[in-house]
Amino acid sequence: MFLDKFIKTKEKILLGLDIGTSHVRLVAGQLNPQNGSFYVVGAVEVPSEGLSKGTIVSIEDAVSAISSALEQLERIIGFDLERAYVGISGAHIVTMASRGVVAVSRPGGEIREDDIERAVNASQAIATPPNYEILHVIPKLFAVDSQNNIKDPLGMTGVRLEVETQIIQGLSAQVKNLTKTVFRTGLAIEDLILAVLADAEACLTKRQKELGVVLVNLGHSTTSFAVFEEGDIVTTGVLPVGSAHITNDIAIGLRTSLDTAENIKLEYGQANPATFGKKEEIDLAEFDEKEEGRISLRYVAEIIEARLQEIFEMIDKRLIAIDRSGLLPAGVVLTGGGAKLPGIVEVAKKEFRLPASLGLPQNLHTAIDKVNDLSFTTALGLALWGYELEKQKSGGEMSAAKRLPIKSVGAAASRVKNVFKKLLAKF
Repeated sequence: MFLDKFIKTKEKILLGLDIGTSHVRLVAGQLNPQNGSFYVVGAVEVPSEGLSKGTIVSIEDAVSAISSALEQLERIIGFDLERAYVGISGAHIVTMASRGVVAVSRPGGEIREDDIERAVNASQAIATPPNYEILHVIPKLFAVDSQNNIKDPLGMTGVRLEVETQIIQGLSAQVKNLTKTVFRTGLAIEDLILAVLADAEACLTKRQKELGVVLVNLGHSTTSFAVFEEGDIVTTGVLPVGSAHITNDIAIGLRTSLDTAENIKLEYGQANPATFGKKEEIDLAEFDEKEEGRISLRYVAEIIEARLQEIFEMIDKRLIAIDRSGLLPAGVVLTGGGAKLPGIVEVAKKEFRLPASLGLPQNLHTAIDKVNDLSFTTALGLALWGYELEKQKSGGEMSAAKRLPIKSVGAAASRVKNVFKKLLAKF
């Protein structure tokens, strides 16, 4: 009864759309008019189609899956949804550091917001890879004349303003395909956001970002990560390996079908082989009547542990490249559907030589239990991203140095949007 009343008191729905390789997930939230907090009012998931390793391979199938999830959520909350914050991921995502330098425009030398924006824009004048477009430009540190390591230069006095930025780019073709897919469902895109940045909104605290932390999202076919330190993002990356590869390894190791391997992983999967005794076994016929023989649970755990060690080693190599291996006090935060494997935290502690924990949602207000699941982190984070933007708008203009690292879906995606507007106008 309260939920029905609450929904009707506010028209603005903040919708997070996570288009994953295995599932499409939607989370709808609203600003609580009583205290300004974020309240989740609906969450659904449906099996995904038309994606491979985080990228669109069939627009028709992907549209069908998203539309199915959208219809279910609209039935739950009672009215049509029009706009969404959409996550993007995949092995095509690349990041690079850049710098921008501008002269302060005012005669008195006082730095204004337009100076900060010009400096950030100047940092985009880099040699981008062919057929890539910028998704996010994230300011990290500023320098005014000879003074370095400034967080927010607004109001300071100087002649020369510099900024260090982290630029996140995606393959233009993939951006176009993703935006075209979403538009065909009838949804407009509020913003296109790197999925792991949305994860950080949902499950990292400000203190963790200040101390230094690596967030790891173990998805179905990809594993994404982001490193934060002193409140700033240091680097991000997407690896073309995920929990589906664990299933493949089990299928190969046990010489069984993928369906049977997935069921074994879900029911008996454990990342710590020491959990099982040497003689603990299960009968394959329990999962498939056509299968024969008994298998060692310790052997299954060894297969799972080996693949997780490989994934974590790949991430640790990235940490070594930026001199952060074993040096992040807040440790490792694991999220995503693949992080639900029992024993994964112990493997992460061992491989990263850091504290490790699961990235559950922080300070979540909802009566819907499913959004507390690790697999909903991205969709929830996307909705929270919209919530933070709404708070910024209601609080007035902020310095460009403090805003969320938002950039529009890009010129290519905007062109796609305009084409669809024209087509819809004909009907």
